[in-house]
Amino acid sequence: MRYLTDRKRAAGLGSSKSGTEHFWHMQISSVALLFLVPAFIFTFGSALGRRYEDVLDYYSHPFPAVVAALTLIVGLIHFKNGAQVMIEDYAHGITRKALIIAATCFSYCSIAIGLFALVKLAL
Repeated sequence: MRYLTDRKRAAGLGSSKSGTEHFWHMQISSVALLFLVPAFIFTFGSALGRRYEDVLDYYSHPFPAVVAALTLIVGLIHFKNGAQVMIEDYAHGITRKALIIAATCFSYCSIAIGLFALVKLAL
């Protein structure tokens, strides 16, 4: 028999010990993307269709480069977390582990490649 107070029961994180934290990370990244995606569309749209030299000059300014980098990072982390939830719901066994590893590797590799390309543009 366990003697837990109401507060101890409410503060519990569930059986996996990370569900609440994972949920909050998804909520925070959703709100961040709510502001970042329109800002990215606005900044990227003004560079769209320009000559290469003009795009290099445009992304050498801090605001468009930072907006693009934040959108890339937050968007792909949000994708990784969402893909993980979907995989956990529908896959089982070793397939689940392999797919989660693949989604995580894809996300972080895409972030690295995107940031590398952005740094090449900005510098």
